[in-house]
Amino acid sequence: MLETFAFYALPFSFTLLVACAMTAIVSGFVLILLRLRKTNEIFRHPYLKQHAWERYPLSVRATILLDYFLRISFPTRTFWIIGQANRLLAHVQPADVPSRIKWPLIGLWGGCFVGIIAMILLWSLILLTMNV
Repeated sequence: MLETFAFYALPFSFTLLVACAMTAIVSGFVLILLRLRKTNEIFRHPYLKQHAWERYPLSVRATILLDYFLRISFPTRTFWIIGQANRLLAHVQPADVPSRIKWPLIGLWGGCFVGIIAMILLWSLILLTMNV
């Protein structure tokens, strides 16, 4: 039973992992190279009122982009970091953000999060089938 499941699940999880990686890479390049300035103008993150984008370290820049993603994806949630992003970006209405700004953010962070799940699934299947 496990052998049959693993026969189909291993290639699927690997393919999903590669697809997520490619989606995140392409979306990240489009976002950083083409749409970053316009994205920051539309969302107007409160951190950017204190310092310019270039002055922040990479971790804070990624956090700002994650806040944008969370505001677009979960606009009504109020718990944990999703709620914090919604409080920081309460002035942004997700329906008013153009889709050419949304898709690189969703592709970048969605690819990362789904890719993490696919990687955990892949390694779990590899470890389960090693003794079969």
